[in-house]
Amino acid sequence: MIRRSSSTSRHAGAIAPFVVEKIGDPAVAHGVLVEDADAFANRPVLPFFVALANARGAERSENVSSVPYGPHWRALRCNMTAETLHPSRLGLGHLAPLQREAIQDLVAALSAGAKGTVVVRNYLYVAVFRVIARLCFGGGVDERQALISAMQCLVHDFQLGIGEIKPVPVSSPLAKLAQWRQQRQLLAIHGRMSELLLPLIAARRRQPCDDGGRRPYLDSLIQLPVPGPEVAEGKDSGRRALTEDEMVNLVLEFLGAGTGSLVVCLEWTLANLVALPDIQKELRREVDAEAATVSPDRSQLIRGMPYLHAVVLESLRMHPPVPLAFRHVQTDAAGMSVGSAAVPGNSDLIVQFLLGDMGRDRKTWTDPDEFRPERFLAGGEAHGIGPLPGPKEMRMMPFGAGHRFCPGVGLTMVVVKCFLAALVREFEWAAPTDAVDFTEMDAFFKTMKKPLSARITPRN
Repeated sequence: MIRRSSSTSRHAGAIAPFVVEKIGDPAVAHGVLVEDADAFANRPVLPFFVALANARGAERSENVSSVPYGPHWRALRCNMTAETLHPSRLGLGHLAPLQREAIQDLVAALSAGAKGTVVVRNYLYVAVFRVIARLCFGGGVDERQALISAMQCLVHDFQLGIGEIKPVPVSSPLAKLAQWRQQRQLLAIHGRMSELLLPLIAARRRQPCDDGGRRPYLDSLIQLPVPGPEVAEGKDSGRRALTEDEMVNLVLEFLGAGTGSLVVCLEWTLANLVALPDIQKELRREVDAEAATVSPDRSQLIRGMPYLHAVVLESLRMHPPVPLAFRHVQTDAAGMSVGSAAVPGNSDLIVQFLLGDMGRDRKTWTDPDEFRPERFLAGGEAHGIGPLPGPKEMRMMPFGAGHRFCPGVGLTMVVVKCFLAALVREFEWAAPTDAVDFTEMDAFFKTMKKPLSARITPRN
């Protein structure tokens, strides 16, 4: 499915057509993102980063998601993957203790509120943010609860605000005014976040964190050399350190994207378990049968729980954490095509991949609006399908695809399954008096419009 809109925008002093393609067909998306990955390796520049640079009177500083494809992007991406998100960093000695402590506190908090109906998202956000903050700052951050609480609120507000600004130029005066106001609010949040982070960065420069022999994400950024400004032009200008603005943006991205995607996935999955008690019972049978293996300090064994894995994949298929993935291409004079749609030459092309539509494509999935984890089990129509598309076929892409797929996919799968197994083991989940409202809200993340409320009963 391809839908198009167009307008004009000014680039390099010339008027060029501005074309937006909307793709919800997995086969077309595979052709663009996998078979032609190099051409579709850039994301559009969010207006906020332009406004931030103008406000600071400096060059634009971005994050892993938005920096142009090239040597600088590779340096940032490789650092995040190797230092923090590599499977060896998510093993028993590092991530598991963080999960165990966060899950224990989450279970205790839910137990205290279990006499009535609880709004689940509030509890999940606190617990998940604690894990992500520890990965970012190291173990010593637990002693600074006021700092972490302040950061948590700022990151949450920033994610809400940035989700309202789309990377598509606006033309009407009212839309421009609304965008200006949104950007002013984001600049204020960014300024407050900088005030919290810069003293921490300065302290870490003097004394890096020793977190069991592993460098937290912030420390890796402080020590990371990135290509100089002329490397992209083929000249050797050496390496430089990241600026403070760049580090603030990268930490904001890590905290926001990590926490947001995990909370969204957990809430949607729990919502389906609340609405479908038979699936919840089936999952609990597997969890109880493997009670020793679902403990957070043995998280690697969770991969041996096929029904748990299938439940998470089915949730990701129906409710990808991010509703849209964007790519930006400047076409040449000859033009190009996306699927069957021809794009005019000398155009700015922005492609919007409709991730929710792909996971519910009726040509690809049987009864796509039904929550059926069995489709991912042996003998099911989606057996062997994972959270990332394969090289030959794409049926869903909840974490993107191509060069720009989400580097946190491994972390998300491990943490979601550990949290979910513990929550199902410790509590029975039921709907309140009203049925679960599955209305979606497209912001930066595809959240539930009405946060999940549930009646939980502690199990013996």
